[in-house]
Amino acid sequence: MKVGILSGGGDAPGINAVIRAVVRKSIQDYGYETVGIKDGWRGLIDGEFIPLDLKTTGGMLFRGGSILGTSRTNPFKREDGPQRILKNVETHGIEAVVAIGGDDTLGVALKLHEIGLPCVGVPKTIDNDLAGTDYTFGFQTAVSIACEALDRLHTTAESHHRVIILEVMGRYTGWIALEAGIAGGADAILIPEKPFDVDEVCEYIRRRRRRGRTFSLVVAAEGAKPKEGEEIVYSSGVDEFGHARLGGVGYYLGKEIEKRMDIETRVVVLGHLQRGGSPIAFDRVLATRYGIAAIDLVQKGKFGQMVALRGNEIVFVPLKDVVGKRKTVDLKLYEIAKVFFG
Repeated sequence: MKVGILSGGGDAPGINAVIRAVVRKSIQDYGYETVGIKDGWRGLIDGEFIPLDLKTTGGMLFRGGSILGTSRTNPFKREDGPQRILKNVETHGIEAVVAIGGDDTLGVALKLHEIGLPCVGVPKTIDNDLAGTDYTFGFQTAVSIACEALDRLHTTAESHHRVIILEVMGRYTGWIALEAGIAGGADAILIPEKPFDVDEVCEYIRRRRRRGRTFSLVVAAEGAKPKEGEEIVYSSGVDEFGHARLGGVGYYLGKEIEKRMDIETRVVVLGHLQRGGSPIAFDRVLATRYGIAAIDLVQKGKFGQMVALRGNEIVFVPLKDVVGKRKTVDLKLYEIAKVFFG
């Protein structure tokens, strides 16, 4: 059997660990041939492949990014996209595809599976908002990076008696903001699931100052929005899946705090630092387990499924039960965080 592997959407620490595991298990245990599909679904449309073997995938467990490249290509938005994919798969003898991605990438995998392309999915999204799994790989690395940033910002905020706002990733859900904020001792955490009131945030800051704490740290997910307001976007354009580029909530909030409180406020946008570089040990292990489980699915012929983590067990979930559903933050955890606001 010849198996193709692709990574779509945004990169996340651990993609290469998945690829490495799929290739190693395929070759050593099943005698399969493996090929890499370049730049996500675009590589299947254009017929761009690279051979993958034990040599080409050696030494990449700790590497960030994706050796295959990635893109936000939607074949169903391209002229004859699905038909070109099916033709290229047949021409190159690819009998199964392992798709590493989030809701958009796996949504395409489900549609292609339904028209005849054997696909299995591996959950990948920095935001950890994919349904059906407790964790996506890369998320814990992003939380660790955001927490370290908060540790560093804490000392400079305290020295200068400032409010510092850290804007982190989280388009529709606030998993990174919430977990990093709790671990990093944030004085307020703003998430998309809970539209914020600027006056309430200012009151948290005042409460601290009344206790003699002359600095504050606020963590805001990029998708957080003010009550009775709209999400704040970086630009008006959208990608092929209809997503706008979010960003700017930190600067919006910073200006409002300075205007209402006359206190110096600075903003740090962590951005792509959260998903660049090496994955932490947790994500290396999880990604490896996902890769092994994915090729086991292929070997069993169980296509249209996604590997997932439930508790400490790897399970299989139908893609149709995952796509289009979003895992929002546990509001019980948010209530715990609120105990430490202000």
